[in-house]
Amino acid sequence: MYSFPPFRCVETRVPIAKQRVNKGDMNHMITAPSCYQSTTMTSAAPACPAPAAENDASLLDPSTFVPPTPLPAPAVTIEFCDRCRWLHRATWVSTELLLTFPSPALKAVTVLPLNADDSAGRFRVWLNVENGPAQLVWDRKLEGGFPELKVLKQRIRDLIQPGKSLGHSDTKA
Repeated sequence: MYSFPPFRCVETRVPIAKQRVNKGDMNHMITAPSCYQSTTMTSAAPACPAPAAENDASLLDPSTFVPPTPLPAPAVTIEFCDRCRWLHRATWVSTELLLTFPSPALKAVTVLPLNADDSAGRFRVWLNVENGPAQLVWDRKLEGGFPELKVLKQRIRDLIQPGKSLGHSDTKA
């Protein structure tokens, strides 16, 4: 086991970037934690987590890496055409789905950019459920446009949590 010098957390004052609290006054400061290496440790400051050992060969040996298991179910995969510049739409949809269906209801969302001729104009949302094949929830070409988030949330809810209330998004589409 390697020994590291202790780390100490202190509060430092940094300027607020381009934010004016009073007209003409740019001297306002915010307090932010900062960690630095210290040879002495006081009980007044909590210890920051020590960094991983950079010279520990087992941590940097690719043969010891464990790949992630297949996506846990239920999980959503969003396929989109990268050439159409739909990354922002795909990440927005993924964020909304994770906020609406926090784990364990929805365990993963994968954003999958595609850049082939056969995937031109594609925007598909798939739902992977346990003990079954992935289900197509939305296809932009079949549905005639992008999903309205309310409708997409309702479709996914009906498959993974039929009794869940979606609040203002729960009215019939």
